[in-house]
Amino acid sequence: MKKHLNLLIIVVCFQLGMIGIHFQAQAQEPRRPQPPATENATQKDKLPPAQPDVTTTGSVTVEGQRIDYQAVAGTIPLLDDNEQDTTARMFYVAYFKQGVTDESTRPITFLYNGGPGSATIWLHMGAFGPRRVVIDTTVHMHGAPYELVNNDYSLLDASDLVFVDAPGTGFSRVMQGKEKDYYGVDQDGRAFSQFIMRFITKYGRWNSPKFLFGESYGTTRSAVLSSMLQSMYDIDLNGVILLSQILSFDNSIDGPSRNPGNDMPYILGLPTFAATAWYHHQLPQQHPDLEAFLKEVENFATGEYAQALIKGNTLDSNTFNAIAEKLHEYTGLDVDYIKKANLRVDGGEFEQQLLNKKGLTTGRLDTRFSGPSLDILSQRAYYDPQSEAISGAYVALFNDYVRKVLKYGQNMDYHPTIYGRMQWDWTHGGSRMGVNVMTDLATAMKKNPRLQVLLQAGYYDLATPFYEGVYELQHLPIPNDLQKNIHFEFYQSGHMVYLHVPSLKQLHDSTKKFIESLYSPAH
Repeated sequence: MKKHLNLLIIVVCFQLGMIGIHFQAQAQEPRRPQPPATENATQKDKLPPAQPDVTTTGSVTVEGQRIDYQAVAGTIPLLDDNEQDTTARMFYVAYFKQGVTDESTRPITFLYNGGPGSATIWLHMGAFGPRRVVIDTTVHMHGAPYELVNNDYSLLDASDLVFVDAPGTGFSRVMQGKEKDYYGVDQDGRAFSQFIMRFITKYGRWNSPKFLFGESYGTTRSAVLSSMLQSMYDIDLNGVILLSQILSFDNSIDGPSRNPGNDMPYILGLPTFAATAWYHHQLPQQHPDLEAFLKEVENFATGEYAQALIKGNTLDSNTFNAIAEKLHEYTGLDVDYIKKANLRVDGGEFEQQLLNKKGLTTGRLDTRFSGPSLDILSQRAYYDPQSEAISGAYVALFNDYVRKVLKYGQNMDYHPTIYGRMQWDWTHGGSRMGVNVMTDLATAMKKNPRLQVLLQAGYYDLATPFYEGVYELQHLPIPNDLQKNIHFEFYQSGHMVYLHVPSLKQLHDSTKKFIESLYSPAH
């Protein structure tokens, strides 16, 4: 999912408290001695020299259980179509639990954020890595120093973890002139497919249970990737975990007015509007139970509201007025504003309007956050208070952690995002219509009927509304008996569910349960 261009996006990680850790350098592959990697102008027309992989050791305590691990920071080279020239290198940080005697019973999970154009510091330092950035507020964080702590909810108790930076992001690099081979829906899928194949070959993990964990556009990638891994390398996955899902971009609430005639975004976004108004106490009548309230809103959205929108300009005035009143009841927006919007309010307009009388704008990635409106007279929000609030802490702590603890990247720039520096090819499968990868995931499920899918979503996510994810998974072109392979978990948090610590615990526990249900764990 394409996140706000001016934010150092989060889709989605940690600080440097490392106690008594021993570090070792280890080369990725035999090579002649060379100076440390640098990125100067004389190398702009080719890939900089690869910095050798670095291996360190550490430990993390997860819900009271100590786990000793080996961490490897390094790159995997990607080859051109002729498998001759290296045209890109993808950076990863892998955490392997120590003491595992049978790797066929130890799962391995590949994790990545989205954008497209975002590195994977957010999942790494916020969700499942061994260290976690402390975010304890829904307003803008203070300046440095920030706090990095042991992550009580690292996923290392359930799986080995590989955090992967997309080509061009983080420490991943693409050869100049070859960007078009990597910056696109299908190109990105092929790059990650090759990365995973080469990674499990390098580390001997072909027979380990394998999982994908993508956030935001990472869920789009996972759908494409699940199908490509099967068709290109005969790799069957055990499970696919979708955090803050978007599979069909025509369902996005970001700018549906540019696609008139499609009213689904308004229908699918309404429950998130309602959850947000409930959280900020903007409803005409507050409801005691959020989940019961949202079920009521979902029924209205797919019933009366959908029927009214389908009628378009033929909708009678009495019904129009009644729907406007109901929308006011569920969103807290003024009735006159709803009528002027023709019953159709998009995400940016809602963010700007809900708290506008207080001079505040709500977040997009997490509507629990709010910040001063840049222009209280504007039509929609021009920035995301949530992204602005946390990005400085994440970027600062990862840069500290990767160099001081993982001992990698001393003479390199880390790119949290490459927004504005890439041109993304949204063509998918030869089609330039609105990107829809539901068929990709459905194909993977039909070819591998044992593949399980877990949707995890936050109620306060207005970038990829939770009910949009439900709708898409309930409309996959799969046989009815495969619908039982799809599972749902919801949280009182936003796009980056893990920013809310109680939700992070739930996220960890549900993900661990999902993974462990699909293989026989080692004893």
